Amino acid sequence: MARLKPFERDAIGFLLRHLGVGVIGSALFGGLILWSDLAGIRSLALAEEGGWLALCLLFFGLFVTFGSLAMGAAIMGLGRGED
Repeated sequence: MARLKPFERDAIGFLLRHLGVGVIGSALFGGLILWSDLAGIRSLALAEEGGWLALCLLFFGLFVTFGSLAMGAAIMGLGRGED
């Protein structure tokens, strides 16, 4: 397998750092949803036998959404240079 070039390694690191920021943000947001019992999600998930699956799907969706948002915002922010 070929080694990554320095600029490729930097680009992947850049994306992974921003993905991490998005995942942390989504975990906080999901935690706040459960803590506040917004729309009865926590009560419903704890009352049902398969509620853990619903929570896993909720957090997976949040991770994908917030991670993508953070990476996209970072990429679009790269274009802000002095013209």
